[in-house]
Amino acid sequence: MTAPRIDTDTDTLRRLPKAVLHDHLDGGLRPATVVELAGEAGHTLPTTDPDELAAWYFEAANSGDLVRYIATFEHTLAVMQTREGLLRTAEEYVLDLAADGVVYGEVRYAPELMLNGELTLPEVVETVQEGLAAGMAKAAAAGTPVRVGTLLCGMRMFDRVREAADLAVAFRDAGVVGFDIAGAEDGFPPADHLDAFEHLRRESVPFTIHAGEAHGLPSIHQAVQVCGAQRIGHGVRLTDDIVDGKLGRLAGWVRDRRIALEMCPTSNLQTGAATSIAEHPITALKDLGFRVTLNTDNRLVSGTTMTREMALLVEEAGWGVEDLRTVTVNALKSAFIPFDERTALIEDVVLPGYATAL
Repeated sequence: MTAPRIDTDTDTLRRLPKAVLHDHLDGGLRPATVVELAGEAGHTLPTTDPDELAAWYFEAANSGDLVRYIATFEHTLAVMQTREGLLRTAEEYVLDLAADGVVYGEVRYAPELMLNGELTLPEVVETVQEGLAAGMAKAAAAGTPVRVGTLLCGMRMFDRVREAADLAVAFRDAGVVGFDIAGAEDGFPPADHLDAFEHLRRESVPFTIHAGEAHGLPSIHQAVQVCGAQRIGHGVRLTDDIVDGKLGRLAGWVRDRRIALEMCPTSNLQTGAATSIAEHPITALKDLGFRVTLNTDNRLVSGTTMTREMALLVEEAGWGVEDLRTVTVNALKSAFIPFDERTALIEDVVLPGYATAL
């Protein structure tokens, strides 16, 4: 059951320590940065006013269609093709997390989408890691430390997924903590890339898979039972396997084995995967004991932050501070970093941070 309601003051919620597992680098740029870098690159935007651009993204993403939602990334990717663009956007990404109260984050992106300049796949990864490291150093110096790990993505509708998996293996000791496949889900089943997932398992690299957002239970089944995903990106359609509180075999498997669900309420509304915050599956699945986590997905595209996602659940779904603490601890339990590091973040940072709000 949800806990008693808490003060929804934005500053109060922002101060709560947070963990985000599902957030795309190319979906979280600052509008002003997009405008400036686009001007330097000669790329035409819908508007060159940062506020108007932010509004354009939010409106364009509210189509209720995942394919159209993904199409909005054209303009962010256009400014992430150079070393300078990648360094800046990665550094700012970390600083924005820190300003939002995030103490641990995992950021994902597809290196193959950033090759229109002169960078190679390894150079893309190296550059992003350099930018993230610079951001973490600045955040720590400002007294708001945040740790950020990287997930490399393969685009499920293209033919370079195995290359992306190879990159994840090659950079796993250099800041890359895991792997994912992204892109249009319907019509591009995860099992199409089974060789990549088998390779990752052999090399002990953890991975999550976008599933159960634009496609239903077969997508989740393939991700978990065929490919062996340790987490599920979104997974809102898992409720199709739950009737009157009774779990089907797939839902029971996911819950019993503590397979984390990377849920993104605002994004799910925009893509049509959910109908409202109040009725979003995250609340019912949390109350049924699933390991649900709360995420932003795309900060610019969805016009959101972790603070905003928390506020929406408090205001529209009746969440309390214990619910927010639960999903934060869940995220850290399922983070793709070593057990002792996860435990330290929970015991030394998250639990003390929430104790003052209880």
